Amino acid sequence: MLLNYSKISDEELSKLLANDDMRIRQKSQFELVKRGPKGLSVLLNTLKSNSNQFARIHSIWGIGQLSEKNIETAANLSPYLADKDEEIIAQVAKIIGDVHYNGTDRELIKLLSHKNDRIKFFAAQALGRTNSVNAVDALLKMIEVNHDEDLYLRHAAVLALSRIGAENQVLKLVDNPSKALRTAAVLVLRNLRSPKITSFLADKDEYIVKEVARAINDDLSITDALPNLANLLTKTEFRSEPLLRRAINANLRVGNEINIDNLIEFAEKADISNALRAEALATLGSWANPSELDRVDGYYRGKIERNADLVTSKISAKMKNFLASTNTEVLISACKLISELKIKSYNVELAEIYKNSANSDVKKSSLEALGNLSYENIEELIKIGLVDKSRIVRTMALSLLPKLSNITSNNLTDLVNPVMEKGSVSEQQQLMKVLGEMPIDNTKVVLDNLLEKMIAEKLSASIKLDLVEAIENTKNEDLISKLGQLKPKSGTETDQFKDALYGGEGRKGLEYINYNSVGQCIRCHSLGSEGGSVGPNLKKIGSVLSREQILQALIEPSARLSPGFGTVMLNLSDGQEVTGVLVSENEYELVLRTSDAEPLKVPISRIKNRENVPSAMPPMGLIMNKREIRDVVEYLSNLK
Repeated sequence: MLLNYSKISDEELSKLLANDDMRIRQKSQFELVKRGPKGLSVLLNTLKSNSNQFARIHSIWGIGQLSEKNIETAANLSPYLADKDEEIIAQVAKIIGDVHYNGTDRELIKLLSHKNDRIKFFAAQALGRTNSVNAVDALLKMIEVNHDEDLYLRHAAVLALSRIGAENQVLKLVDNPSKALRTAAVLVLRNLRSPKITSFLADKDEYIVKEVARAINDDLSITDALPNLANLLTKTEFRSEPLLRRAINANLRVGNEINIDNLIEFAEKADISNALRAEALATLGSWANPSELDRVDGYYRGKIERNADLVTSKISAKMKNFLASTNTEVLISACKLISELKIKSYNVELAEIYKNSANSDVKKSSLEALGNLSYENIEELIKIGLVDKSRIVRTMALSLLPKLSNITSNNLTDLVNPVMEKGSVSEQQQLMKVLGEMPIDNTKVVLDNLLEKMIAEKLSASIKLDLVEAIENTKNEDLISKLGQLKPKSGTETDQFKDALYGGEGRKGLEYINYNSVGQCIRCHSLGSEGGSVGPNLKKIGSVLSREQILQALIEPSARLSPGFGTVMLNLSDGQEVTGVLVSENEYELVLRTSDAEPLKVPISRIKNRENVPSAMPPMGLIMNKREIRDVVEYLSNLK
C-alpha cells in the first residue's frame, strides 16, 4: 500500500525515519522539510532523543535542507560535532560544509586530529568550503601527520587549502623536510594555477619535480611557468620520463630560439634514454606546424604555425651525427625530422641507411622520407623495397609508386610482376589501388595485361574487385569497355556482386556487423550470446552456408529462408493453400509451423507453387558498398 505522507502525523513521520527501508526514511525526511518550522522541531527532537542512527542521520540531512533556505538553521547542528556516535559527527561535518555554514570553525579544526579518518575527511572539506583561513596550520599539520598514507585525506586537505587560497603559506614549504608537505604544496599551487610553483622545480626529490611538471604542462596548464619547465631540460640530474617528456614539450610550446637549442643539445646527450632523444628529434620535426593536441596529454592547444628556417638551419649541421646512430628509435625520428623539415641535403645518407639497415622500421622510415623529398633515384629504391622480406617495407614501397610520374610501361611492369607473383593478397590489392591513382599513360599497358589475366582466370579472385575499381578509376574508355567481359551479362542481383566473394578483411567485417550505424546488423542478428534475436544467430553460419549462399543472403535476403525465421506460402496440387513459418526443408519435404499444435509436413511432390514472404531484412546491396560486403562475407564464411 502506498503511503500518503502529507497526511501522516509528525510523530509517525519521526518514527518512520527509523524504518528499515531507505525510501520510506527519505520520503518521511522530505515531508518534514516541507512542513518548515514545525518539521524542523520534529527533526531536532529526533536528532536529540532518538537512539536509532538512521533516524538521527536523516534528521541531520533534513536540517541541512532547511539550512539552505536559512543558513542560521545550521547552528542547531553545532553541538553534535561532539556527539558520542562518530558517524553522527561525520555527517554533521559534511552537512555544515555542504551548506557553507562558518560558525563552527573552532570545532572543525579540532576534528582534524580526530582518530576517525572519516571525520577528519569531512571536517577538512567543511573548512575549505567555509573558507576558514584559521584552519591552514591545522590542515598542514594533518597532511604532515598523514604522511601520504591516506590519499583521500591528503586530497581533502589539499582541496581545502586551495579553496581557502593558501598560496603564500604553502610557498613557505619549499624547503620543508616533509615530502608530504612539499607534495601537498605543489598540488595546492596546481589547483590555484600559480606561476610561483616554479620555486619547487629546484626540489631535490625528482618525484616532487615531476608533479610540478605535470602541474605546469597538463590540462589547462600554467602557461607563465612553461619557460622555467623548458629550461629544466638543460639539467643533467633528472631521468624521469614523464618529467622529461613534459620539459621537451614545454620547449615546443614556448617556441623561442633558445628552446630549439635546448632540444638539440638534449637529443645529443649519450646518457639519455634513446626514446627521449627520439622524442626531442620528433619535436623538432614538428616545430613549424605542431599538432593542435598536446604531445603529452592530448589536451587541445590550438593551431600554431612557425617559420621552419631557423630550426632547419640549426638542426641541419647536426643531422650527420644523428643519422650515424645505431639506435633504431633515434634513426626513425631523424628520418621523420628530415622529411618534415624538407631537408634534402642528406638524401644520399638516407639511401645508404635504407639499403644497409637490417631493421624494417628504419628502412620504412628512410624510404618514406626519400619519397617525400623527391629523391631522384627513388625508382631504384622502390624496386628494392617491393621484394624486401618485410611486409611493412613492401607496403611502403607500393605506396610510393605514384611518385614515379615518368616511369615507362616496361619499368612499371618490372615493378608490378614481383608483387603479383609473390606478394600477399593485401599487397596485391594495394597495388591495384595505386595503379588506379597513377596517370593512365603509365599504367594502361600494365592494367590491360592484368585484365587479360583476370578474364582468363589466371589471377586470384581476391583482387578482382580491386582491379575492377582501379580500371573504373582511370576513366579510360578502352579499358572500361573491355572490363565488361568480367561482368555477368544477366542473372540475379547476387551475380552482380560476385566480385565481392573473395579478398575481404574479416576484422573489418566484424567491425561492420558490430558497429556500423547504417547496416545495424547486430540489432537483428547475434554472434553467440551478443546481439538481437529477430534474425538467425550467426555464430556458426560458415559451417551452414557457403560463401555464395552468404552473399545471396546479403543481396537477396528473401531468396532463401533461414529455418525458423521466414514465412512460406504454398499452393498444393489439390488446390489447398498453406501458410506457415519454415522450420526445415530437404529434397523430400518442407516442415512448417502453423496455428496447429503439431508441425505440418508437406511433401515436395505436392507443391504446385511456392512463394517466400519477403524478408524483413533489406537487400544489403542498397546499403553497403562492395568492399563492405566483401569484408562481411569473409568474416561470416569463417564462423565455423
